[in-house]
Amino acid sequence: MSVRQLCNLGQAMLAIGGSSCVMLEQVMKQIQKQKPADWSLEDLIAAYMLMQGGVGQDWKYRHLLNAMHTHAMKVTYCMDPPAVSGLLGALVSLNQMQAMPLVISLCKQSVRHVPHFTDDELTAVLGALMHFGHSDHYFVEAMERYVPQMAFTSHPETVTKVMQFFGRRNILSETVFDAIADSFVYRADDYSTSQVTRQIMALGKLGYLPPNAGDVFRKVETILRTRLSHFQPRTLLNLLHSCTLVERFPVNFVPKVFNNFFLQELQEQSKGLDRIAMAQLTQLYMTLKLECPNYKGPKLHPNYRVKSFLTSGGSLETPVDVQLYNSVKNGLVDLLGARSYFGSKVLTPYCYTLDVAINLDEEGYVLPASQNDDVHKRIALFVQVPYYEFEQLHKTSAMEYLHQKIFPHTYRMSW
Repeated sequence: MSVRQLCNLGQAMLAIGGSSCVMLEQVMKQIQKQKPADWSLEDLIAAYMLMQGGVGQDWKYRHLLNAMHTHAMKVTYCMDPPAVSGLLGALVSLNQMQAMPLVISLCKQSVRHVPHFTDDELTAVLGALMHFGHSDHYFVEAMERYVPQMAFTSHPETVTKVMQFFGRRNILSETVFDAIADSFVYRADDYSTSQVTRQIMALGKLGYLPPNAGDVFRKVETILRTRLSHFQPRTLLNLLHSCTLVERFPVNFVPKVFNNFFLQELQEQSKGLDRIAMAQLTQLYMTLKLECPNYKGPKLHPNYRVKSFLTSGGSLETPVDVQLYNSVKNGLVDLLGARSYFGSKVLTPYCYTLDVAINLDEEGYVLPASQNDDVHKRIALFVQVPYYEFEQLHKTSAMEYLHQKIFPHTYRMSW
């Protein structure tokens, strides 16, 4: 029997619940006698589908899988859209994190297929790239050409996966986001609550407001009013939290979230509140407290708040680009004269962490960060330094840029 026939026989056995039967083991022994390097593309795909069906889940055949990956690398160039999406889906199911070279090769092959993938195929490709944490510049460019054509016609889950992909990979493409935002206004009534939420989460993750933001968030408000009871607790929390990240404050719907019954449902759904959910609740509460002083609704009980968004593994706040952060700190050292004149990662009474804090005395002179006496004013820095402006500056111009940003009315550059 050929490899393809053996794989089809194995699939049939799996279909009738025979994943551990003696006959299936015999089939696998026969397949292992073959050399993947000699297989046709059809044989290879059939073998991946068999592994994905359950045979390869326990790493019993990892040597065979590794040999298949090696062969797949050599024939990726001739894979059609179903083969590329199918193979990526199999790698996800088998959690083949060691197969990153193959994932990268499949992503490159995907570039030529972007306009030809079916909705299901493109959804699988995007899901796989998110799973493996990979994105390719040329793939992104291909998506930017394709998304304006598909935003109004593709399946809602495919459109949502596009937004998720760009959000998860921290790729701010105005072309993609604007096209999907335009379609959102017309199509959102047909979206599930999960799809609505995941699209808005992508905007919140990157802090981006499309040109039609007013129409988008009016649509979101309409959906919340008409379908509030349809939202699962965690989905609703994700949506409202994401709205605050783009300064759209859901004042009318927060009372629902701060309600004891809702919080109990949230705990039951998540089998206890994890730290991320508590951080979202806390950020929602603090945002209203700081940005919406006229809010008179229920407050969040202290039991549901975190005291800090910092954790042992990092921070629950939006991560800062390390390279940009270091560049700004170096520029501040040049500007202020010493590292001791500003603090980093400063925790505030409001749980938030300031990337950089500078203390001034009553006359406007900079104080050492460790000096708490005589502090008349504090300057919190980072949100005022957009990466697209700062990353283009050289050392001298970076110092002048920071001087103008922080001390716009002081002209003394020599300290």
